[in-house]
Amino acid sequence: MIIITGGAGMIGSIMAWHLNNKLGRQDLVIVDRITHENQWQNLVHRHYAEYLDKDQLFDFLEDNDDITAVIHMGAISATTERDFNKLVADNMHYSQDLWSWCAEYEVPFFYASSAATYGGGEQGYDDASIENLRPLNGYGYSKHFFDQWVLQQVAQKQITPPAWAGFKFFNVYGPNEYHKERMASVAYHTFNQFKETGTMRLFKGTKADVEDGMQLRDFVYVKDVADVMGFFLEAALKNKPAASAIYNIGTGQARSFKDLATNVMTSMDREPNITYIDMPQDLQGKYQYFTQAEMKKLRDAGYKKPFTTLEEGVKDYVQNYLRQDDPYA
Repeated sequence: MIIITGGAGMIGSIMAWHLNNKLGRQDLVIVDRITHENQWQNLVHRHYAEYLDKDQLFDFLEDNDDITAVIHMGAISATTERDFNKLVADNMHYSQDLWSWCAEYEVPFFYASSAATYGGGEQGYDDASIENLRPLNGYGYSKHFFDQWVLQQVAQKQITPPAWAGFKFFNVYGPNEYHKERMASVAYHTFNQFKETGTMRLFKGTKADVEDGMQLRDFVYVKDVADVMGFFLEAALKNKPAASAIYNIGTGQARSFKDLATNVMTSMDREPNITYIDMPQDLQGKYQYFTQAEMKKLRDAGYKKPFTTLEEGVKDYVQNYLRQDDPYA
């Protein structure tokens, strides 16, 4: 069986979609704690063996000896989370406990890090090293802490899972993000705002060298994210694991929010219309103006597939999901 924590979340449920539809796997155990009233719908098209609340997982693990891999996507993912104690419990200690179990029982372990660990990008976005990074918020720090802890385990020659990888996700967009509300992608917000009001609001360029709407992000389609993780999972299950390390998952190509919003609106078969607004106070000083993943390390690990272009990804998302009566993958 394959454990997917955060399996009712966006990336977790699309990873389950990938395992069902691309790899023919249904022996999945979905672990989560659903708090949004509609989030359960991320699971309605999935085939899986069991669903567990996150607090039931470790008891389940002790009673089952046929776990073949753990895909750990579960976490508090809101960059605006102010309760650091929650981040410590959910993003740090829970992850450490799960890593330790996988190490003890020799189970491959793959987990979600985040591009938020790079902070404002002063040190670049190269996954060759995580030294000297300065996250801009508690969420980013909680992910950076666990990355550091993992590498410390390796450096100290502590027992580790037989295969492992951490994934620094960049700006992921796509189906099954509907429960994320404010934290959902700009693609999703563009679709809804434009549908309801006839315009999309983007932030003004609050730096002298950034024009309105031209803040840049490495936007990566969620199906590509699942495909990369599937590559590592398949290799591990075939006992030919890719190099255990922390990897970026982006496209390696930064695009503007204006590009993203424009593509959403044209995919809706309407003329684009953008309104520029001031940045909220709670984001000022904690906002990344540019992200672009360095992808050499992933390519060197053996993943060679091209990434979906922004135009292709947005078109698939809008036309095959958001515009459908049932938008869930």
